[in-house]
Amino acid sequence: MPVFNKEAPAVNVPQHVAIIMDGNGRWAKKRGLPRTAGHREGAKTLRRIIRDLDSFGVKYATFYCFSTENWSRSEEEVSSLMKLLEENLDDLVNYKDENIKLRFIGGRERLSENLIKKMENGERNSLGHTGMTVTLAINYGGRDEIVRAAKKAASLAKQGIIDPESIDEQSFGDMIAADGVPDVDLMIRTGGELRLSNFLIWENSYAELYFTDTLWCDFSKKDLEAALNEFSRRSRRFGDAK
Repeated sequence: MPVFNKEAPAVNVPQHVAIIMDGNGRWAKKRGLPRTAGHREGAKTLRRIIRDLDSFGVKYATFYCFSTENWSRSEEEVSSLMKLLEENLDDLVNYKDENIKLRFIGGRERLSENLIKKMENGERNSLGHTGMTVTLAINYGGRDEIVRAAKKAASLAKQGIIDPESIDEQSFGDMIAADGVPDVDLMIRTGGELRLSNFLIWENSYAELYFTDTLWCDFSKKDLEAALNEFSRRSRRFGDAK
C-alpha cells in the first residue's frame, strides 16, 4: 500500500481533489440530534481533511458546502448553515497560519453582506499564499456555473472583444475555472449516494469517481487514504485505447 506524503513524489497523488460532503443530517439523526448538530460536526471534519489533504501532497481541494438546490431545505436548516459559514469561515480554513490560498465559487447574490465580506477578505488576504488552494463552493451549481460562463462569452463577443469562432474548450474552460485551477482528478462523495448532484459538471469531465458509504462526519484520514489508494490503482486513459 503506497504511503502518501509530500516526501513521496513517486506515489500517484491526484493534483485536484473535490469532495461532496454528504451525510451530516443522517449522522445527527442516528444520534437523536438535530440536523444542525450534524453540520457543526461536519465543519470539524472539513478542518481535519484539509490538513490531511495538504499532508498527502494534494495541491487543490474543492468542497461542496452549499448548493443552489439547498435553498429548498427548511428555513431553519438554511439559516443554520448560513450562520455556521458566517461565524466560522476563518476557522473552517486556517489559511492565515497554513499558507493556504482560499477561493470561493458560486453566486453571491443571495448571501449576507457579512458572509460576502468575509469571503472577499479571505481571498484577498491569502492571494499571495503558495500552499494548497482550497475552494469552497457556496450557493453553487454546476449548470449555473456553465450558464454564467456562457453569458460572459456572449457579452465579450457582443462587445467585439473576442471572436465567437475563437472560443474552444480551453478558452471557455478558463472562463469557468479561473485562477489556473486544473480539472478535478479525484471526486469523492461520502454518505452512500452515487451521483454528482450538479457539482463541478465541467471540471469533473475526466475525474475518477469514488463513492463511500461513510458519512461525512465520520470520514477520517484513513478513509481519505483509502480513496487515494484507489485512485493510484486506476489507469487514466482520457479516451486513449492503450
